[in-house]
Amino acid sequence: MIYLDNAATTRPCPAALDAMRTALEDAWGNPSALYRPGQQARKLVEDARRTVARVLHAARPAEITFTSGGTESDVQALYTGAALGAAAGKRHIISTQIEHHAVLHPMQQLEAQGFEVTYLQPDETGFVSVETLKAALRPDTILVSIMMVNNESGAVMPIAEMVRATRRLAPLALFHTDAVQGFLKVPFKAKTLGADLISISGHKVHGPKGVGALYIKPGLPLPAFIHGGGQEGNFRSGTENVPGICGFSAAVAATDAAADIAKMARLRDLARELLPEVPGLVLIGAQEAPHIVNLSLPGVRSQGIINCLQSEGIFVSAGSACSKGHRSHVLEAMKLAPAVIDGSVRVSFSAENEEQDVYALREALWKAKQTLKG
Repeated sequence: MIYLDNAATTRPCPAALDAMRTALEDAWGNPSALYRPGQQARKLVEDARRTVARVLHAARPAEITFTSGGTESDVQALYTGAALGAAAGKRHIISTQIEHHAVLHPMQQLEAQGFEVTYLQPDETGFVSVETLKAALRPDTILVSIMMVNNESGAVMPIAEMVRATRRLAPLALFHTDAVQGFLKVPFKAKTLGADLISISGHKVHGPKGVGALYIKPGLPLPAFIHGGGQEGNFRSGTENVPGICGFSAAVAATDAAADIAKMARLRDLARELLPEVPGLVLIGAQEAPHIVNLSLPGVRSQGIINCLQSEGIFVSAGSACSKGHRSHVLEAMKLAPAVIDGSVRVSFSAENEEQDVYALREALWKAKQTLKG
């Protein structure tokens, strides 16, 4: 099997599996309990918080709130940030047309509640510029949410510059970035990036599904998102997912980010060199992220390509794996031709992939083109 859909999910690494097994078998107590089994679980959660904070380069472990994944982290950031703005009488929000649906759908809900949302348009490569953001910022802007890395085009946004522009032109606005595709793929430090809120996910970095985190900059008076027992600093109540949190932190700790990024970038560059040898194949988007390559065979349907590759033991996706049955809103926002969009396929690498996977992909795409064109 050649798995090339790592932007959708990754194989849990051995360290993550071992940590989850330990938590399930040896530290199964409720981490809010004061007796020994509960405190054993609590220690694992707090050790994990320190690990994620260290790798994310947060100033303090308390800045990390564990969640059920990237989607919840996004929703927490957007709803609590908007609530803070509404309390101050400001209701203008900025995002982009190419966000993950975990951001776009909550934005639609906020619009229904009376917020005004400006959606920035990317260029033909999927990139959103600082100048585009500057033109949209207003004195009543209370929240900006722009993803760090686009999950389809591989475009990498200049988040640090965008944060600085926001501070100058809308000083009261909070800045959130969905870094689910950026964490351990694009180097950044939370404490110097400047963003107020950063979303990350476990299963994109060889951890388990069902766990993620939200970085919250110190001093933000965010209202509680989930009320109840007061867990996670009284921001996100509910008994913590101890095995998931342990698996997440173990995967993070086991990652050699610099080496992995370099390897994925080599595979991406090899793909960009080899795949255009397939007749009619075109590459799509900026492809700046080290792990994402988007390609198209115009005139051939994506699902047909995916089926042909699957028959060769190669697994890829058409756009975001989280939204099926619809034409890609990202590629539409990039103003690509319908035939290009309909024939698009996303390839995404991890450090587990090797060069021979790229060569096999080229041969399988060549065969798919011949088969599907009849």
